[in-house]
Amino acid sequence: MNQYALFLGCNIPVRVKQYEVSARMVLKELGVSLKDIRQFNCCGYPMRNTDPKAFLLSATRNLALAEKAELDMLVLCQCCYGSLKKAQVLMAEEGDLQEEVRLLLAEEGLEYNGNVKIKHFLSVLYHDVGLDAIKQKIAMPYKKLNIATHYGCHVLRPSRVTEFDDPVSPSLIDALVKVTGAKSVEWPLKLECCGAPATGIDDDLSWNLTEKKITDAKAAGAHYVCTACPYCHIQFDTVQQKRLSDNKKQDALMPAILYPQLLGLSMGLDGTLLGISDNEIDISDVISFLNEE
Repeated sequence: MNQYALFLGCNIPVRVKQYEVSARMVLKELGVSLKDIRQFNCCGYPMRNTDPKAFLLSATRNLALAEKAELDMLVLCQCCYGSLKKAQVLMAEEGDLQEEVRLLLAEEGLEYNGNVKIKHFLSVLYHDVGLDAIKQKIAMPYKKLNIATHYGCHVLRPSRVTEFDDPVSPSLIDALVKVTGAKSVEWPLKLECCGAPATGIDDDLSWNLTEKKITDAKAAGAHYVCTACPYCHIQFDTVQQKRLSDNKKQDALMPAILYPQLLGLSMGLDGTLLGISDNEIDISDVISFLNEE
């Protein structure tokens, strides 16, 4: 059985609990074991562009804790994934900053030697579990369900750091969607930003980016946008719901479904336990696309 140190980050336990719950459920069904390291802290993302030392120390401390446990990391959040991968690249270099970080870690009895691998949840499913093993667990494949896959920015770019997929023509998430029986539609704005980084800074710009993606996905015939990042999911789910909560605008809604929810339902897992009722925009009708074999 594969075992990983689960890195939740800060946002998921507070704002997108259903991502954690559904991910744990499908991973358990697929024979993946998770270890919770309570000493994990923030990935450093909020300080990445303002305080390089605080960012690198925060991120590397997590790597050191996973290394101490002799486990690779399984990361759910794409921003956390990008930050931890960036720290890994930086710590492979030599410099005063790296030396200072190592000294600060040593004060806690920690050290980082570059012996831990950082993997996104989707990468574990695709590369470590494998499509064939997932397919064997599909009990109720979807029929006539069209999905717009949303990759997000932080797993694709910069590609030399993230090493997730081809940044120009990615296919990993599409393949994971197809294994459930759903169709992954092609849509022009597939790789564009969801708008989340501008939220709270320029809300109109943020929503403009989101709305364009929603319109594009609907035009491509998608029933749902499929997400695997808490920030992206909040943008497509919570923010969209607030923007289009007026009854006159309800028809414009494009529901967002987290990939482990999409997968879990096709595996025959209970939708209530997968947290589908925790999404702001109702996704209960996705069950109608399931085709029991």
